[in-house]
Amino acid sequence: MPAKRTKNPHKNGTMDYYKKNPKAYAKKKKYEAKRAKTATQKRKYNERRRFKRKNGIEGKMGGRDVSHTKSGKLVIEKRSSNRARNGEGGRRIKK
Repeated sequence: MPAKRTKNPHKNGTMDYYKKNPKAYAKKKKYEAKRAKTATQKRKYNERRRFKRKNGIEGKMGGRDVSHTKSGKLVIEKRSSNRARNGEGGRRIKK
């Protein structure tokens, strides 16, 4: 049986911060809602949805994400790889 990983006591997750600071969380939610309504974000979301339908994986992703590469291509990849790419402090590192 593999050893159980324990959380680093010196690093708190983002949600731990937001649980302690509800005003900050409300501000973040308001920003995210506004951003999701932009034409650019809607276009990207719809591109990913079309790609999923075309490849027969819409609704049953099974730990997979569809993401944009630097060249604008869409690729299917592991969810953990895709979401870890932003890095500590939100540094963006596109494929």
